Amino acid sequence: MSSDIRRRGLMLVLSSPSGAGKTTLSRRLLDSDPRITMSVSATTRQPRKGEEEGRDYYFVSPSMFGQMVAGDGFLEHATVFGNQYGTPIEPVQMALAKGRDVLFDIDWQGTQQLRQRAGDDLVSIFVLPPSHAELERRLRARAQDAEDVVRARMAKANNEISHWAEYDYVVINDDLESTLDKITTILAAERMKRGRQTGIAEFARQLMD
Repeated sequence: MSSDIRRRGLMLVLSSPSGAGKTTLSRRLLDSDPRITMSVSATTRQPRKGEEEGRDYYFVSPSMFGQMVAGDGFLEHATVFGNQYGTPIEPVQMALAKGRDVLFDIDWQGTQQLRQRAGDDLVSIFVLPPSHAELERRLRARAQDAEDVVRARMAKANNEISHWAEYDYVVINDDLESTLDKITTILAAERMKRGRQTGIAEFARQLMD
């Protein structure tokens, strides 16, 4: 059956300014589609309460992280607030080879690094808020951050939004369900690309025999 045709997985990146909704969209996508898995990063920071090794992060020492960088073991890596974070290559490549898709919740800097390494395996989507005012409203509605943090996030948003043109697709998150539908449509189309269907040549030969 055509549904059994072998396929190479893809790397799906969702990026957005803080408050535009990419974390919620990522969770909904993971809950609705068993063929996609979340990328697990390695980090040098200490585990927080409730976090599990291999599910939330791979917790490593700074020296181990340095060895992985030196050994070209990351697809992308960065230092954030004094802690190092990186995406190990091996688990991602294993998932792609098995036809599973890997979701990345990373910023534009990580996406730039990933594009250099991933090539045709990468599909990138930038999520925009419907307006500046709505972005600020969402940040305040979370009631998680102090006023100075909200202002800092709003100031950073302009820089993040300026990189929208570097992405394959851009969606405006004015309605969660509609935006999720757009993302799943993009994912479905990308999965069907001829170059990702590694078993299509054999299937076509069988049809012609």
